[in-house]
Order: sequence, then structure tokens, then C-alpha cells
Amino acid sequence: MRTQPNIIVTGTPGVGKTTHCETLAQNTGLKHLSINDIVKERGCHDGYDEEFKSWIVDEDKLLDSIEDEVKQGGYIIDWHACDLFPKSWIDLVVVLRVDSTLLYDRLKARDYPEVKLQENLDSEIMEVLLQEARDSYDEEIVVELTSNTSDDMESNIERIETWIAHWKENNAGNA
Repeated sequence: MRTQPNIIVTGTPGVGKTTHCETLAQNTGLKHLSINDIVKERGCHDGYDEEFKSWIVDEDKLLDSIEDEVKQGGYIIDWHACDLFPKSWIDLVVVLRVDSTLLYDRLKARDYPEVKLQENLDSEIMEVLLQEARDSYDEEIVVELTSNTSDDMESNIERIETWIAHWKENNAGNA
């Protein structure tokens, strides 16, 4: 049994996943696991997509690469998808959402190619990642949080930190 929870922070690019994860890791001692970094550093990809300016992730290689670490617990997984991670690894799924006008501005500032920008906007508007989380994990561990402002982020972090403290209290005897 794990003594630390594993959390996925997911959402469309530009919703604030990395900022949330870095702050949570700093405040809680859990480890920030950036899947984008893992894919690049450990070669868990099948090349680079020039049109979308992103790596083509090899999900099997990725899961094999992180399995031993994540099974121990204590990770905040930062990625735009969540359905590939086994249910047994995950204790909480946080889906960050943002207003589409703000998202457009954030992605434009990142210089996203138009096709990638539009795909991500469509994904956010259609609630694709929220539905993916709901379809992949038990309803009670999926939380949708708004990430439009820095106040939203502070509130989200406090809420997740409270959840972590409760998880530790409730699972202390299982170790």
C-alpha cells in the first residue's frame, strides 16, 4: 500500500497544469511528474509531429518507464491526457478548465500553430478531457476546477492540499 497519494492534474494545454503541479509539489513534498519531460528525456515517443509541433507519444513505453516510480505513490502527474494511467495508480484526477477566450489568448502567446490552437480550443469547448476523466475513473475521484485567474489557482491548490491531508489521514493505517 502507498503512504502517499498519486494525483493527475489534466486539462487542455494552457489551463495552468504545470503551475498548479509545481506549486503543489513545493507545498506538499509530492513529486511533480511532467509527462512532457519524461517523453523527451526517456525517449517515450515515435518521433516528432511537425504540423502540431509536438512529440508522438508511445504510451506503452511511457507507462513502462514510469510504472515502478508511480506505484510507490507520492506523484503529481502533469499531462493533457489521463485515460492511459491504470485506475489502481491514481487516487485523484483534477481536470482544470478555463474560459475559451482566455485559453485562446494563452495558446496564441505560446505561438501554437493554428491547427494545434484550434484543436485545443475545440477540445476545451467540447469538454473532451473532462469526459475522458469521467469515463476512465470512478466518479468520486474526478474533480473539475476552474483555472481562469490566480485567485482560482490559489483556491484550487488549497483544495487539493486539503484533499492530500485527508487522504494521508485516511490511509495512514494501510502502510
